Amino acid sequence: MLDAIRWDTDLIRRYDLAGPRYTSYPTAVQFNSQVGTFDLFHALRDSRKALRPLSLYVHVPFCANICYYCACNKVITKDRGRAMPYLQRLEQEIQLIACHLDPAQKVEQLHFGGGTPTFLSHDELRQLMAHLRKHFNLLEDDSGDYGIEIDPREADWSTMGLLRELGFNRVSIGLQDLDPAVQRAVNRLQSLEETRAVIDAARTLQFRSINIDLIYGLPKQTPDNFARTVEEVISLQPDRLSVFNYAHLPERFMPQRRINGNELPSPAHKLEMLQRTIEQLTAAGYRYIGMDHFALPDDELAIAQEEETLQRNFQGYTTHGHCDLIGLGVSAISQIGDLYCQNSSDLNEYQNTLAAAQLATSRGLVCNADDRLRRAVIQQLICNFSLDFAEIEQQFNVDFQGYFGALWPQLQGMANDGLITLDRERIEVLPAGRLLVRSVCMVFDAYLEQQNRQRFSRVI
Repeated sequence: MLDAIRWDTDLIRRYDLAGPRYTSYPTAVQFNSQVGTFDLFHALRDSRKALRPLSLYVHVPFCANICYYCACNKVITKDRGRAMPYLQRLEQEIQLIACHLDPAQKVEQLHFGGGTPTFLSHDELRQLMAHLRKHFNLLEDDSGDYGIEIDPREADWSTMGLLRELGFNRVSIGLQDLDPAVQRAVNRLQSLEETRAVIDAARTLQFRSINIDLIYGLPKQTPDNFARTVEEVISLQPDRLSVFNYAHLPERFMPQRRINGNELPSPAHKLEMLQRTIEQLTAAGYRYIGMDHFALPDDELAIAQEEETLQRNFQGYTTHGHCDLIGLGVSAISQIGDLYCQNSSDLNEYQNTLAAAQLATSRGLVCNADDRLRRAVIQQLICNFSLDFAEIEQQFNVDFQGYFGALWPQLQGMANDGLITLDRERIEVLPAGRLLVRSVCMVFDAYLEQQNRQRFSRVI
C-alpha cells in the first residue's frame, strides 16, 4: 500500500536534516534579479502559443491579527481600507498579464492565499472575482479546483455562501492547535466551535473538499495535548490534512521573536507528536500522501498518487501540475514552462511599480537542461516514492547511472540503511524512508552544497 509508513527512530535521527520542501526545483533560494518582465512576457507568449491550461494563485497579504509562528508574506492591520489601493494594483496586474494570454486558455485551478483572503469585504471579493472572470477564462460549470484559505475567525455562514456563489469549491482552514494555552502562546485564539461552524457551512453549501492545517512543535505543546487536538480534528472529517513541523527561525521571521523559546517542545517530544499523529490518522483511514500531507482514500490526491499522476508545485501537491501557474499579487510566484519568477515581496514596491504600469517581477530563474532533468527526478520521488530510470532516460536522452554516477555511493548508503531499494532499473522509497523522502531528493539537488542549510526547515 502506498500509505504504509514504518516508523524508525534511528533512521529519522540520522536523516532528519535541514533541506528544501521542493515545491520547485531549483528552489526559490536560487532565484536571481537577472530575470525580469522580458522573460515573463516571453514565457507567456510560449504559453499562449501552446494553449496550455492555467492555474492562478492570488495573494492577499492582509491579516487583522498577528500569529507569532507565521512565516508568510503578510501585512498586519486593523484598517480594512488598506485593501482598496492594493486591489486596484492587483486588478492592473491581472489586466497586464491576461493581455499576453489567449482567452481559450482555461483556468483549471484557482487559489486565494495570504494573509487572510477573507480580510476583504464581500463587495471587494465580488469585484476581484468579476475582474478575474473578465480577463481570464474561468470555468462556469464547477469542474475546476477553485480554493481559498480560510481563517474561521474571519468567516461566517454568509461569507461561505458568498464564496460558493463566486465559484469556490475548496477551502483550506487554518487551525494549528486547539489547546487554549498553545493558542495564547502564539496569539491565535480560535475555538473548535468557530472552526466547526465554517466546516458545517462548507458541507451544507456543497464545497467539494475541506483541508485543515495543523502545526506541531509550537510552544506549550505536548504529545498528549496535541493528540487531543488531532482527535478533535478527525471528528470533523476533513478530506485532507496538512500537519506541518514548526520551524523556529526568529532571526529570519520577526513575529517568531515573540515566542518564548523555552516553551518549545523538545526534539524527542516533537518526534512523538508526529508518530502519534500518523498512528491516529492512519487508524482513522487517512493515507499518507507525503511531505506532511494526508488525505482520505477517495480524495483526488490519493487517487492521483495511486495512478502515478500526482505532481508538486508552489501550491504543494496537485493534480494540475500540467498547468502554467500564474502568481498574482505581492510576493506571488509563477511557474510558466521553464521560467520561475516572483513579484516583489515589498508591498509599497509592488504597488508603486504597477502604478507606473509596469509588472512587479523582481527575480526568478530559467531552468537549464540539468535543472529540468533533476526536477523530473525529484518530482517522481516526492510524489510517487519511486523512480523508473528508463522513463528519465527516454525523456532526457541520458544514461541514468552514467549521469548520476557520482551520487551512487550516497544512494547505496541509503539502500544499506533501509530508506530505499536501489538496482539497475529503479529507486523505490521504502516505508521507513517515506517520511524522509526530502532527504532522498536532496541527493539529487545540484545546488544544495552551495546553500546555507539554516534557510530550510528540518525534514521531520
